[in-house]
Amino acid sequence: MNPFQFETAPRIVCQPGAIAQLGTFARNLGISHVLLVTDAGLQQAGLTQAAVASLAAASVAVSIFSEVQADPPEACILQAVAVGQSAAVDGVIGFGGGSSLDTAKLVALLLRTPQLLQDIYGAGLARGPRLPLIQVPTTAGTGSEVTWVSVVTTPGHEKKTVVSSLLLPDLALLDSQLTVGLPPAVTAMTGIDAMVHAIEALTTVLKRNPISDVLALKALQILYSNLPAAVGDGHDLVAREQMLFGSLLAGMAFGNSSVGAVHALAYPLGGHFHIPHGLSNSLLLPHVLRFNLESAQTIYAEMGRAILPGLLATDDGHAAAAFVQAISQRVARMPYAQTLRQAGIPRSELPLLAREAMKVQRLLDHNPRPIGYEDALAIYQAAF
Repeated sequence: MNPFQFETAPRIVCQPGAIAQLGTFARNLGISHVLLVTDAGLQQAGLTQAAVASLAAASVAVSIFSEVQADPPEACILQAVAVGQSAAVDGVIGFGGGSSLDTAKLVALLLRTPQLLQDIYGAGLARGPRLPLIQVPTTAGTGSEVTWVSVVTTPGHEKKTVVSSLLLPDLALLDSQLTVGLPPAVTAMTGIDAMVHAIEALTTVLKRNPISDVLALKALQILYSNLPAAVGDGHDLVAREQMLFGSLLAGMAFGNSSVGAVHALAYPLGGHFHIPHGLSNSLLLPHVLRFNLESAQTIYAEMGRAILPGLLATDDGHAAAAFVQAISQRVARMPYAQTLRQAGIPRSELPLLAREAMKVQRLLDHNPRPIGYEDALAIYQAAF
């Protein structure tokens, strides 16, 4: 067993309708004026109204930053910080998908302890303290509400991470009603993203630990079994709640054990071509699974038996192969692009993607099978 430490959010609330209590939670954290960090789509759709109403009822003043962009660039984060400084807020709420939550983490940190983003990329370099922070996910995918990582896109189109326990929120509030009606494609992308988190948390070779193993395996079972219903009926509250819970567990797992080659190869797709993160992971997942099969057979077999009860009496080789096939088939049934070509990536750019993926060694180091440039190129070609 690898030596390990495990950290997550100190408080988690998972309850339909919990958004009505947001103001009370904020007040209990000593917040009197909060910056609500979200994106324009959620703001225009009115999904922030319940949050704002709850805060107003608790006499918490609200300033809103609704300009979060996917794969948030440095400039977006600094713009949000400037809004918070101008309003003199004393707390931050992240409301939305992973990009909003990642932005909120850094905004809460930089508002309380100013520092250059370029100086804190990496692990353990951020200085604290931060402002009180509440995270409210509206998609079931990133698990960012319970991770101590924030992903930022640099001006050079690289994805950099700030890794620090300072980024863990004071409260993660999960309300499945906020995810009802999410479009099928978004539900599918984020759901597959969460499954990737669970799978890679179980296969990392450097930081895998017993707590993450338990959480990731349970997350995979929940996500695999509930994703079809959630995609098929956006108003299935039971499936929605299960997906949100599964995403939470997967976030707790990979936040403490890391991810691997799927994420490493997905990052250039987002950084250079602005492919949504969940879709990027999905496009590469089946091909990375096949690449890793020979090195991860035992754990793939364990995951196969967890999601396919008919494999309980089979040998590891058969169970592992069945697992890869089952996950690949689940991805193939999702309502979005299934190849890099369909996603608009030119074949001529595959060498660029492979070169850029080699820069994400911090994740490739965790992969169960070593990956070099030629391996990465072959995986992109298979995904094309």
